Amino acid sequence: MIGLAVGRRRAADLSLDELAGLARAAGATPVLRTLQERRHPDPRTFLGRGKVEELARACDERAVDVVVTDAELAPGQRRALEEALACRVIDRTQLILDIFARRARTREGKLQVELAQLRYLLPRLVGAGLALSRLGGGIGTRGPGETKLETDRRRIRRRMGTLGRQIDQVRRRRAQLRARRTKQRLRTVALVGYTNAGKTTLFNQMTGDDAAASDALFVTLDPLVRRLRLPDRRVILCSDTVGFIDRLPHALVAAFRATLEEVAEADLLLHVSDASSPNRDRQVEAVRSVLTEIGADEVPCVMIWNKCDQVVEAERRRLERAEPGSVCLSALEAGSGPAVLEVIEERLGRGVPEGEYVNGAA
Repeated sequence: MIGLAVGRRRAADLSLDELAGLARAAGATPVLRTLQERRHPDPRTFLGRGKVEELARACDERAVDVVVTDAELAPGQRRALEEALACRVIDRTQLILDIFARRARTREGKLQVELAQLRYLLPRLVGAGLALSRLGGGIGTRGPGETKLETDRRRIRRRMGTLGRQIDQVRRRRAQLRARRTKQRLRTVALVGYTNAGKTTLFNQMTGDDAAASDALFVTLDPLVRRLRLPDRRVILCSDTVGFIDRLPHALVAAFRATLEEVAEADLLLHVSDASSPNRDRQVEAVRSVLTEIGADEVPCVMIWNKCDQVVEAERRRLERAEPGSVCLSALEAGSGPAVLEVIEERLGRGVPEGEYVNGAA
């Protein structure tokens, strides 16, 4: 793991911690980290010459297979680093794309990940370029890495066009489902938040579902929609969405727009945030930035401070004051689900006729 401390070193250290978590999510074992304080990245090798030489010796001693940078690299920087370090070099964006490729299970998810990978690849086809097989991970069992798709710009654009049309079909189908829900007066609530903030655990408490949840990044990739009944007996739909992350690649946001439209069209958002995270404020801003990017910043939102059992009472009170109407809880506790349902009922208002769930609406 290598990074630059352009400003505050503490922030750079936390970012490298997160990068290590991303590497573990991709199946790698972090064995070395390097952080250099510089005002600007070196235009040729990202790190300074002396630091690169030091890193090369460390990589050789530790038998490092892959070096991951905590910033996006230019094609020339990547090639120069690979030559100097004698090992493969990838950047944060490529690592996140690899995780998404590993985690995609539905056809929709695989289409969107492949499109994001191709959008990442296309502008990097210069000189020796970056072969599509280098993207790592692949798409399910038939990804770019496994099928050795040609890296010719014309063929990539053609494939991107095909993927775009298929994803447009997904978008139209989702729009039709939303229209059916609206016609039946089904209100929708979407859980959003930073990856590993505890959205899926809370979703399970609210719905009685058993969706996979664990202490890892990007466990939930394909969206889940379930119906649930509020205390006043109304039926609503609740969706668990992919977690966001700081510097979420624009290629992913664009490719997953069909999925993220579910968030923008919701009646209410529950922003689940890890109250115990040392990087909490930055994570909150990262989520809000993505919500703005997808046009969901005007949707009514309730802040849910999760993992409050790990913070002191004074900090809990400070969080509640900072976000009026917010809720402090631990999603691991059985009472968290009913508590959130009461908040949803209050925010959606009472007296709305109960809708009927339509098979396939989720």
